[in-house]
Amino acid sequence: MATPADQRLLDLLDKWLKSLELHLKYASLDDESYAQIQAWPEHQRPSRWIVDLAKQKALALQTQLQERIKTGDVTFSDSLELMSFLANLVGADHIERFIPLAHGESDRVAAPATGAAPATGAAPKNAAPADHTTATATREMPRFAAGHKRAPQPPATPAVARTERKTPKPASEAKAAPPKKSAQGAAPKSTTGSKSMNEQVIADAARLVQWGRKWYELAELISSMADRPSLIEVRRILQDNKTVIDRKAGRS
Repeated sequence: MATPADQRLLDLLDKWLKSLELHLKYASLDDESYAQIQAWPEHQRPSRWIVDLAKQKALALQTQLQERIKTGDVTFSDSLELMSFLANLVGADHIERFIPLAHGESDRVAAPATGAAPATGAAPKNAAPADHTTATATREMPRFAAGHKRAPQPPATPAVARTERKTPKPASEAKAAPPKKSAQGAAPKSTTGSKSMNEQVIADAARLVQWGRKWYELAELISSMADRPSLIEVRRILQDNKTVIDRKAGRS
C-alpha cells in the first residue's frame, strides 16, 4: 500500500512527465513562439535531446518507485524527498539549464503536434553557425583548454544569481543613470519583487509544505536558497500569498 510520501512522489512524477510531453511539442516552435507560449521563468531553452533524456529518467524512477511500493518499502520515498530537499537547499548549483514545469492549460498559443516540424536546434541549410551563447545552447558542455585554470567559484550565498553567468550587455544598452543610493551608500532593495520571483517563492513554499515543512520554517528555508530574495522579502511574499500556497500544496 502506498504511503503519503509514495503518493506525493507518484503525483510529482506524473506532473513532470506531462510537462515533458508538452516540451516535446514545443521543440518544433521557433524561439519567439516558444518564449510566448508559457509564462516561463528565466532559463535557457532545453534542446529536444535533453527533454528526451529527462523523460527516460523520469520513467525509470517511476518504475523503481512502483516496484518499491509493491515490496512494501516505506523508506524509499522518504529518502528521495530528503535528497531532493537537500539538493535544492545546499547541494546543487543553481544554473539556468533546467526544464521549467509546463502546464497545457497555460498555453498562450496553439502548440504543434510532436514531430510536426524539425526539433529545435536543427540548423537550416546554408545558415550561419549558431551562437552557442544563446538560450538554446544545451547540446554540449563547455570544453576547457589543457592547463587552463578555472576562476574560483563565487561564494554560495543568495546573492549569487543566475544573471552573473550571462554575457554582459553592451555599454549602449546600459541604463542612463545608476540607481540612487541610500544614506549608507548601498542601493536600496526592491520591496515589491518581480512577478517571476514571487511565483518562484510561491512554488518553493508549496513544495516545502507538501514535504511536511511547517509554515514558520518556510521563510528561512527559501531565503537560504540561491537566487532568492532576502528573508524580509520572502516573508512578505509568503504572507501576501498564503491562500495561493495552500491551494497549490493541496491544503484547501
